Amino acid sequence: MMVPAHVVAALLKLNIQLPANPSDTEQIVLRWVHFVGGITWIGLLYFFNLVSMPVLKELDPSTRIRVTPPLMLKALWYFRWAAVLTWLAGFRYFMILAQTDADAAGNHSLMGKWLGIWFACWFVAFAILMGLLQAGQGALNSGWMVGIVAALVVSATGWLELSWIAVPGVSNRTLCISLGGGIATIMLLSVWGIVWRCQKRLIAWTRANAEQSTPMPPEAARLARMAFLASRMNFWLSFPMLFFMAASAHYPFLSGQ
Repeated sequence: MMVPAHVVAALLKLNIQLPANPSDTEQIVLRWVHFVGGITWIGLLYFFNLVSMPVLKELDPSTRIRVTPPLMLKALWYFRWAAVLTWLAGFRYFMILAQTDADAAGNHSLMGKWLGIWFACWFVAFAILMGLLQAGQGALNSGWMVGIVAALVVSATGWLELSWIAVPGVSNRTLCISLGGGIATIMLLSVWGIVWRCQKRLIAWTRANAEQSTPMPPEAARLARMAFLASRMNFWLSFPMLFFMAASAHYPFLSGQ
């Protein structure tokens, strides 16, 4: 099939110029890596919550024991490493934005202060949520209640963080990504600190049960519930996280004081 001459002529007239600033190239690479990693991470999160967990519950015990180890080992490998890749690329991009705003405000050292506040706020928020998930008793054993508590903790943390870093000169992009990235940090720590730690033990016990008829330990039910609640919490947190990521460039509603 021949390409029409006018199409060839139009292509030859394209004026392609790569950015002269290396930072522009770094930022587009970071965005691309962030998007690919994020699609994999959040896609698998939605798969777990909307597809695999409901389907596995419907299988008979013998089938579930055979299916779960290979399925979860493969899926969780991509899940947890996609989370790391997404977070690293996003954090580097956040650093660039924070440094740009700090320079615009006339104080180069502000970036270090902002990042210190950011880390402190969101790590404390995760510690609170992890403690609640590990308690897992009474009302806290409900996926809906965990979602409500997580929303309250995240809202309070976001308000506190913004009250400290929203100084004159800080852009909507930096503030939005500080919120979206903070929520993503909780999600990343939940993946590695709760979901994966519980699941790798459950998978090992399930495999031993299938191969050697070793009974599941009493702790298995508690770990399975904790992993489920952490995954469900991340599912609900993904919605505000994605909103703030999109709002950073498309919905300028935050600014410094």
